[in-house]
Amino acid sequence: MKLSGARIFLECLKREGVDVVFGLPGGAVLPIYDALYDFAGLKHILVRQEAAAGHAAEGYSRTTGKVGVALVTSGPAATNLVTALQDAYMDSIPIVAFTGQVPTHLIGNDAFQEADNVGITRPCTKHNFLVKDGSELGTIVKEAFHIASTGRPGPVHVDLPKDVLVKEWEFHYPERVHLRSYNPTYEGHPGQIKKAAKAMLRAKRPVLYVGGGVISSDAYRELLKLAELTQIPVTTTLMGLGAFPSEHPLSLDMLGMHGTYYANMAVYNSDCLIAVGARFDDRVTGKVEFFAPNAEIIHVDIDPSSISKNIQVHIPIVGDARRVLAKLIEAIKEEVRDDVPSIVREARKQWHAQIAEWKARFPLRYDWDDEVIKPQYVMQEISNLTRGEALIVTGVGQHQMWAAQYYRFKYPRHWCTSGGLGTMGYGLPTALGVQAAHPDMLVVNIDGDGSFVMNSQELATCFESRLPVKTVIINNGYHGMVRQWQEIIYKERYCSIDLSASPDFVKLAEAYGCVGIRATKPSEVVPALEKAFVTPGPVVVDMMVDREEDVFPMVPAGGANKDMILDRPGKAVKERAAKSQTGF
Repeated sequence: MKLSGARIFLECLKREGVDVVFGLPGGAVLPIYDALYDFAGLKHILVRQEAAAGHAAEGYSRTTGKVGVALVTSGPAATNLVTALQDAYMDSIPIVAFTGQVPTHLIGNDAFQEADNVGITRPCTKHNFLVKDGSELGTIVKEAFHIASTGRPGPVHVDLPKDVLVKEWEFHYPERVHLRSYNPTYEGHPGQIKKAAKAMLRAKRPVLYVGGGVISSDAYRELLKLAELTQIPVTTTLMGLGAFPSEHPLSLDMLGMHGTYYANMAVYNSDCLIAVGARFDDRVTGKVEFFAPNAEIIHVDIDPSSISKNIQVHIPIVGDARRVLAKLIEAIKEEVRDDVPSIVREARKQWHAQIAEWKARFPLRYDWDDEVIKPQYVMQEISNLTRGEALIVTGVGQHQMWAAQYYRFKYPRHWCTSGGLGTMGYGLPTALGVQAAHPDMLVVNIDGDGSFVMNSQELATCFESRLPVKTVIINNGYHGMVRQWQEIIYKERYCSIDLSASPDFVKLAEAYGCVGIRATKPSEVVPALEKAFVTPGPVVVDMMVDREEDVFPMVPAGGANKDMILDRPGKAVKERAAKSQTGF
């Protein structure tokens, strides 16, 4: 059967089970949009800027476990998409992004809206393709979805020249593909798993350190079972939030730069650190020589290139987190039959007592104010009102860290944030993708005033596509995290951080057809949130918070996690923070 390349493209998406495409049309992909006009079973959501298509695909993917799809045209559309591709690449999110390209005979001629899409996206994708022959289109789309969703997930890019889309080709879509040079390892080595089980059982001060890989492999049930079986406390990365319930007695909450004191102290003093689906990034480790310096380190990861990349690992296990944890549980049950030495049991009691003391002495805290809204209070009330049931998305900045600290997570795939790349403007477009995947669930985008304006035009998408995202702007009139670093590390030499000239966000929301609400004092916080959550359609809540509130605890970049700043620092602490930042 012969079909146009554009029609073949849509048929391929249908066979992959794609139900939503986030995109923006343009000259090179008009054949696809023409074919889409009367194509049944595929919903298209029109975004206002191409990066939003990529972020929306990320949100869709992260909360469903399926591959997200973005479609944009050539040239500037493809270059706009690059930020979302890099974001997905660093956070291991499976999306397939399709871009238009000039006709094949014009490639390299500097034709209108031509860019080297394949060259530009090569370093920020797991793999990319340029389709030169329409008879290969079906196989390439199949391979793209296969590569994106297997092994360590990630973005794949497919470049579609216009003539390939216009001409007719024989349609063939393979049931499966085999890539000879691409064979991810899913099963962990039995000998290494047994070695890890022994190390965990003899450890006196063990800690489980869990990243986003546990969520992407759906290993949260096995993680809970392992933690409860061994009674090992669990700390999660920013990307791992939701993999383990925040209210569980074994939870240490988040570790790292803005993690809890008790999580960082537990890792620093541990004698066995079991890292699962985490990559030891610098925001987690701080100064690497002081990260778990006395621990035997076990690392479970599907990507062999992550093993010993940043921290030397003693027991590496390459494999899928869910499968490895299931085998690890079996191995531990087998080892336990030989009984655990009494000296280890007694040491474990002391370890749990020590952690309980850290939790009691150094909980997350902030100073209450009757007149000024504290951003931490907003997070607590969002958590209380949604009871951990909402799908939470954030932008990037102080509000992101407060949300990570104070929201109580119950489930995996209920949290989307830009972890690796730290992309400001990520919140709203990602939230609309989440809402498109879950039309009947409450989706809350917690944003900063600086982060929100980078993609606020997507309110139009929310309104037009009836996506009732609730955006809560933590409005302090600053690029708050930059201001905090300038205050603590750069001797209060504030430069280019004031956002007092931002628009009226209530009027902005109304201009886009959305509902705008403002809260200016603590007593207005809960009523504003309650009204937002029951109002049909997209809502923007403008929370006017304390302008100079900082995020604590904090580890200055380059500093050691054991030297956390717990409260607003004095001169001596600021000088130490400046030294660790510069390395001098």
